[in-house]
Amino acid sequence: MARQGRKGARPPQRRRPATAKIDKSDYFTQPGKRGSVIVLRKPIGNRATAKVCGVMPSRVHANMLINQLERAESVVKDLFMEATDDGIEALEAVLAACCKEVLEKGPKVAERVESGE
Repeated sequence: MARQGRKGARPPQRRRPATAKIDKSDYFTQPGKRGSVIVLRKPIGNRATAKVCGVMPSRVHANMLINQLERAESVVKDLFMEATDDGIEALEAVLAACCKEVLEKGPKVAERVESGE
């Protein structure tokens, strides 16, 4: 006699464990002019468009800025939703300080001098 298979029973499907969730960053990059990289943050709160966080000379600098901003997320996240003048000024100050620190600590970039003639 031939052996019969199970009726109605399916093999269990493998699921990803809940702890293996990948946190996706709120920051992303876009290519800019002359090889620069623009770092942006996804819209949050009542913002309709992404906020430009900085323009970095290379991809390495851009990734360093993203890491820096993610570490300062507890302060920066509230400021991204702020709509008052003081909140906007504070956000701009934090972004400028992060960009300055990344440019100082990151790899050195040679200034490009191009003549207009």
